[in-house]
Amino acid sequence: MRNTAILSIVCPDRKGLVAAIANFLLAHNANILHADQHQDREANLFLMRVEWDLEGFDLGLHRFDETFGPIAAAHQMQWRLALSSVKPRLAIFVSKYDHCLADLLYRHHAGELYCEIPLIISNHPDTHWLAEAYKIPFQHIAVSKDNKPEAEAKQRALLDAHGIDFVVLARYMQVLSADFIAHYPQRIINIHHSFLPAFHGAKPYQRAFARGVKLIGATSHYVTEVLDDGPIIDQAVTRVSHRDDLDDLVQKGADLEKVVLSRAVKWHIDNRILVYGNKTVVFD
Repeated sequence: MRNTAILSIVCPDRKGLVAAIANFLLAHNANILHADQHQDREANLFLMRVEWDLEGFDLGLHRFDETFGPIAAAHQMQWRLALSSVKPRLAIFVSKYDHCLADLLYRHHAGELYCEIPLIISNHPDTHWLAEAYKIPFQHIAVSKDNKPEAEAKQRALLDAHGIDFVVLARYMQVLSADFIAHYPQRIINIHHSFLPAFHGAKPYQRAFARGVKLIGATSHYVTEVLDDGPIIDQAVTRVSHRDDLDDLVQKGADLEKVVLSRAVKWHIDNRILVYGNKTVVFD
């Protein structure tokens, strides 16, 4: 993996933004490897992701904040700096369905996901065998309407103890509380087994089948307090017909879910997603 830095920026759109960023990096001998930008005219926003090689970069990263800060302040930039060499720490939440978990673990094992997975948490013991196969610690924490605050407190304690940076809900069939979500803003990724905003909430395949749809889909999104309404990261669809029964829809949808979730996780790890309002820009 390259030893690079990634700067992500969201700010009001105006002339000279690209020049200001490029000139700053040039002044410190940066070799820019990738630069992507987007303007949202309706919101009057400028969004940018720029990645450069740290070899030869003459500004110590411990001084980046104070040196880039005046430029950011002058342009009202919201920004973050990330390093490609740093592996974020991911916790996976799962219930009984194991297809998304299995796909994430395989891709991580194969080197496709540059992260650490020190923890899997489940409200059922069914996927314990899969965690053992990949030698990842597994915690079973039962959740019910009567013990949800206590269960979430245990979950958060585990996340803190393992230094978790972000959470992926790999078909975790529980609604997280607003308090839990507030501790991980834009750091919880969910897979919903529908092409949102259609069929949000529970049993989307059953409702899609009853409606007689000709397309089904899957949606990965960041979790917010409003159920299945967070910023969408990725979506995909496949065709179905009158010949498909409910089990066919579930099977076809499962294939979509795996790919859509894994793509979102990889883009998050690679710092390719910028969130503004309830939307995302993905520099893929």
